[in-house]
Amino acid sequence: MPCRVTDLRCKEVINIRDGARLGYISDVEVDVDCGQVVAIVVPGCGFSLFGGEDYVIPWENICRIGEDIVLVDFEFKPRPPKEKKRWL
Repeated sequence: MPCRVTDLRCKEVINIRDGARLGYISDVEVDVDCGQVVAIVVPGCGFSLFGGEDYVIPWENICRIGEDIVLVDFEFKPRPPKEKKRWL
């Protein structure tokens, strides 16, 4: 069953590892050489100047695309905290 990129934007992404709702698909990454979607992008929920860190979920981690949701098997690895600079 074919699916358009615009149809993906209306779907909520749920991680099957922990049942967490990651949010709605905001963008996709496409390999322009072969014309295939390689990842979906879901905005993160952090509070920083430019928003949270996005979840970039490889296409291989998508388990099922349903009418309303997309099930993914995704292990989110947060970045290590930045070391604070000390001014002497």
